[in-house]
Amino acid sequence: MAASAPLFVMAGGGTGGHVIPAIAVARQLAAAGCRVTFVGTARGAEARLVPAAGFPLEIIRVGGLKNLGLATKVTSVWQLVMATMGQLVSFGKTRPAAVFSMGGYVAGPPVLAALLRGIPLVVMEPNAVPGATNKWVGKWVRRALVSFEETGRFFPQGRTDVTGLPVRDEFFQVASRAAEGTLKVLITGGSQGSKTLNEAARDSWQLFRDAGVPVRFVHQTGTAMFESVRAGFLASGLDGTVSEFISDMPAAFAQADLIICRSGAGAVAELAAAGAARLFRDKEWTGRKLFETVMAFLGRPDELAEMGRRARQLAKPGAARRAAEILLEEAGLASQYRLTDVHADRNNG
Repeated sequence: MAASAPLFVMAGGGTGGHVIPAIAVARQLAAAGCRVTFVGTARGAEARLVPAAGFPLEIIRVGGLKNLGLATKVTSVWQLVMATMGQLVSFGKTRPAAVFSMGGYVAGPPVLAALLRGIPLVVMEPNAVPGATNKWVGKWVRRALVSFEETGRFFPQGRTDVTGLPVRDEFFQVASRAAEGTLKVLITGGSQGSKTLNEAARDSWQLFRDAGVPVRFVHQTGTAMFESVRAGFLASGLDGTVSEFISDMPAAFAQADLIICRSGAGAVAELAAAGAARLFRDKEWTGRKLFETVMAFLGRPDELAEMGRRARQLAKPGAARRAAEILLEEAGLASQYRLTDVHADRNNG
């Protein structure tokens, strides 16, 4: 790719929910002939997902500011200042055409540097109420890409677009499943896993074994609890697999009759594209609740199919392409670069 091509900086990391949508947008820009680089940390999901997607990652040192002791908060503030200064120097050399932010504390330094340098800033806010970073910079953004109309009140009038969250194309291609004898259940808490889901699943295994029902589990645990959960599952004798990470989540969705997941914005968007959802509060989700929920769907494929049909009506395909179009518009490059349809990244969050 030519060094003279415009550069777009993608800011945000920590979890797959921040990184995967940004990768989907980055692929659209790269296919149009633009250069794209990411800014993130060495410990977040971006350290694995971004290089795997073929994009460069500039590592910064920065920590969050919420729920910290005084000493740790002082250290985090100092890291924020130093990382922002580093980004100011970097942007002075590379002259990005625009910065795209998914929010989160990792996005702080490149976002602040963009504002101080007068570089167009486009943010994506998938939640109904913005997180701290997007709230702080809301009044200065060029455009805010949201999933809900009501989120517009947090940004200047006329600067919001209801794009939805970029979802990998493969999720829209997941076909409806024919009823089978064994109910296939996918459990996932995202790239970092969910302690609540992991513990509930572990507490449910004895109930499923005692019931002797035809159920197969595919469970993504995240790193922290992988070994203990896998050992317990193997000892249970139930049918299925336990993985630290599922690299092809669209395929896992396609093979599942029922998905039990932590409902982050990315998961909600992907389920709207590929399945159905019921909402439960985290505090009420136990092994018994998981068992009873799965049992309620056994032998009721028509209800699952109808839930899936209704959920698909909420999906918004084309969000990644629309985000890339807006970035080109704000950079003043819409007439020079044309977008073509590309498949989004297959990596999971």
